[in-house]
Amino acid sequence: MRGTAGYPGALGKAVRMPARKPASGPELERLAAMAGAASAEAAVVSGPEDGDGPARDLTAGAFFDVDNTMMMGASIFHFARGLVARKFVSASQLAGFAWKQLKFRVGGREDQGSIDSSRDQLLAFVAGRTVRELSEVSEEIYDELMADKIWPGTRALAQKHLDAGQRVWLVTATPVELASIIARRLGLTGALGTVAESVDGVYTGRLVGGLMHGPAKVHAVRALAAREGLDLRRCTAYSDSQNDVPMLTAVGTPVAVNPDSGLRRIARAKGWEVEDFRTGRKLARVGVPSVLGAGAVISAVAAGLARSRK
Repeated sequence: MRGTAGYPGALGKAVRMPARKPASGPELERLAAMAGAASAEAAVVSGPEDGDGPARDLTAGAFFDVDNTMMMGASIFHFARGLVARKFVSASQLAGFAWKQLKFRVGGREDQGSIDSSRDQLLAFVAGRTVRELSEVSEEIYDELMADKIWPGTRALAQKHLDAGQRVWLVTATPVELASIIARRLGLTGALGTVAESVDGVYTGRLVGGLMHGPAKVHAVRALAAREGLDLRRCTAYSDSQNDVPMLTAVGTPVAVNPDSGLRRIARAKGWEVEDFRTGRKLARVGVPSVLGAGAVISAVAAGLARSRK
């Protein structure tokens, strides 16, 4: 059995996971398809009931990436800060993962080995913890560390779609519980996020498919569109990252928001709309919001280690 909500978050005691070779080729595509289908199912289950709002445009919708698109910085770093503060994990356990993520955000490149390594490390922390526990903690951390990190400009873009009677989803590698909380607090329809397997409400330490990342986002969007009757040619997608080009090209209207240098080049070449809510061209060039998000976690880790030594 598997749950329709969950995430390989940094919770609980570390559990030694069996070493795995990085997936490649057809296996990566299979895992991406599984992750997309699971995320689409979770989004449908958690979506709000139809209300008394404006007449719905049932075949058009919008999909928003979260990190640096809807939210300043990386949601997983804000989440990790909350976990450290609650002593769910030690600063030393978190430091390695935080450092890997910081290197990726600064360098802007990733490889499958690094993705698999981060996934396994996170799954080891969550194994044996309950879905309810993670959901409750996510609610608290959102209020404390994330609510004031939402980009007003991006939130306004989402509201335009809602006002037009369209449905709006987040699409992110963030835990599906946390992504759903962000969507609910913003009044959005739902969220497509990473889904971790659970049995009887307890995480097994395995993902359903893989991380909601790259190709998995496309599978999730297409699966949700098929289930909900959306015409992707009438849909809009928003992201800051070159990694999300597959998702952006799957819809009729792609929009680059606070784009990294790679996505900015692609958007310029293809004539896509660009929205940049950051202040100062230097920030836009180097993506400082990402670095600041990572730096906050590194600072928290360093402070925790210092306290431990004392």
